[in-house]
Order: sequence, then C-alpha cells, then structure tokens
Amino acid sequence: MAATLVSRRFTAKDEADAIDLAFEKGWSDGLPVVPPTESRVRAMLDAAGLAPDQQIAFIAHRAVPVTAEKVAINAVMAGCRPEYMPVVVAAVEGIGDPRWSYHGPGTSTAGAGVLTIVNGPIGRELGFNSGDNLFGPGWRANLTVGRAVRLVMRNVCGSRPGTLDRGTLGHPGRLSYVIAENEAESPWTPLHVERGFRPEQSTVTVVAAEGPRQFYNQLSSTAEGVLTTLADDMRISGTAIGQPHYVLVLAGEHMRTIAQSGWGKKEIRQFVWEQTHNSHAHLKRTQRMSGEVQPGDEARMRPLVATPDDILVVAAGGRAGAFSAYIPGWSSAKSSAAVTKEVKR
Repeated sequence: MAATLVSRRFTAKDEADAIDLAFEKGWSDGLPVVPPTESRVRAMLDAAGLAPDQQIAFIAHRAVPVTAEKVAINAVMAGCRPEYMPVVVAAVEGIGDPRWSYHGPGTSTAGAGVLTIVNGPIGRELGFNSGDNLFGPGWRANLTVGRAVRLVMRNVCGSRPGTLDRGTLGHPGRLSYVIAENEAESPWTPLHVERGFRPEQSTVTVVAAEGPRQFYNQLSSTAEGVLTTLADDMRISGTAIGQPHYVLVLAGEHMRTIAQSGWGKKEIRQFVWEQTHNSHAHLKRTQRMSGEVQPGDEARMRPLVATPDDILVVAAGGRAGAFSAYIPGWSSAKSSAAVTKEVKR
C-alpha cells in the first residue's frame, strides 16, 4: 500500500483554476506552475525511490524539516520531469548542509542565488545544457531543476521576498541558476573529481552566488593573456570582507587557448588568485575599507578569496566566441561554502 501523502489538499475546477490558485496562495515564483496532483507527486517520489516522509534536509535556523513529499510537490510545480527528481533532491541536500549555511544566503540583502553545477553521467543522460547560451533559456532540465530548488526555498523554508528573503536587488539567477560542466570537450579534470568523487558518479555542487559577469578577450593566444584580462576585471568585483568562493566558467575558445598553453585548473587557480589581490590603499580610496590610507597600505594586500582552492574552475559555454565569465560567491563575514552532493539513483 502506498504511503499516505500528508500535505493539505485543495480543489480546483480545472488546470487553469489550479494555476490561478497557486498565484493566489503565493506558491508561485511569478510564473505559472504545474498543478501538483497526487499522481504527479507520486511519480516524482517513485522516480527517486523515496517515501513521502523521508527527510531530505533540515534547515536549522528555521527549524524546518524538508521532506521528500514537499520536494516532490515543488518539483512538479516547477515543471520537472520525474527523472529530474534525484538531481533536485541532491541540490536540496546541498543547501541544507550546515556548510552551505542556509540562513545567510537565504535571507541576506546581498540577494544570492543558488548556482548549481551538474557533473557526471546524469548531465548528459538528462540533457543538461553545458554549451551555447549556458545561463540562458531553452533547456528544460536546467531551468526546471533550478526553479524547483527556489520553490522549495520559498514554499517550504519560507524564503519569500519581503519577509525572510530581504534581497535588495536579487538577480535573474534566483529564478533558476543551473549549468552542467562540459566534460566531453574539457581538457581538464571535472569539478566533481577535483572535489573527491569518481568520474562515473553524478553530482551537484551548490554555491551561494551573485550573477555571472562576462569578460571578453579575442586578442590573446596564451593562457596568461586571457587570464590577465579576467583577473583585471575580477580584481575590483569583490568586497573588503572577501568572498568565500569565485567560480570561473571558461567557454570553448578560452578553454582551448588556455589548454594549448599547457595550463590545467591548478595553474589557472594559482595565477588568478595571485593577480586579483587589492592593496589596502586601493580599498580605502574606493571606500570599501574604512580608515585613512596609512604608510605601508600600498604594499599591504588582500586577496579576493582566502586560497587558490577557493576558486572553482568549470569548463562550460559555447564553442565559439571569445567570452567567459566569473561568478562571485555570496559575500559575508559568515561565509557559505560550496557543497557537492552525489545524485543518488
């Protein structure tokens, strides 16, 4: 006998009425949702092999348990196919991990999104986009999985704009912010393998992150040239507090140029870390650090992140075009760490 679903039931005349009900109740992110009928919710649970009452995460600051049933309901509303459910579950596990520190990025005025990076075979099997229009529309897996995570935050954890969610500006990635690494064409070790998983495992890495910032370099034929442009742009993007992470997304042309110079991810991280320090004098002059400029401040340096390993390098984006991007992590004295979780099937 199937386990009972315990969520409150509502009656609607038809699908259109159900969609309007979701708007009325505040369950929507501003777009129409798929009505979460019992059969649809059960299909989600079955696809992940989960009982409705199984706890997926516990949001400590809110004292909120997140059950599989609640995740399934929001995955349905987001438009996910049932086979996407294990990916949504892994991402929810990630944001519930104490290292991700939900309360900060979930409530801060800085308005972080949940950047979710998919690695491993599941990315290819389910059609997650790792190429052209990487952060844009057009791929159901990317858009609905990210949307499901945000709906869980809204409807289960209470992160609604104007109440718990106090983002001053927010950014479009707060609707959905999912990419896959282009492991098929990358010359480098995949992100999840760098973070301790086997190549054949599928994972998601969740990062509390600002929006992507694109940079352009069509002139350089060396790794140092491309990354010097990146570092010059990136150096002034941080705060005096310091971000816990930066994500570098290197697309096809830049990826090939850097690889042809013999540079791997380790060399990329080290170079960018060294080239993005700011002097205390510069930070004070630009009003990002308090106090008057003192003797020695020109030589006293502060990095954007604590160590080179806090820079995550991902090969993704279109094969053509001399564009790549960097993504600052959510900035706070109480940082949120990037968390990688296995997708269990």
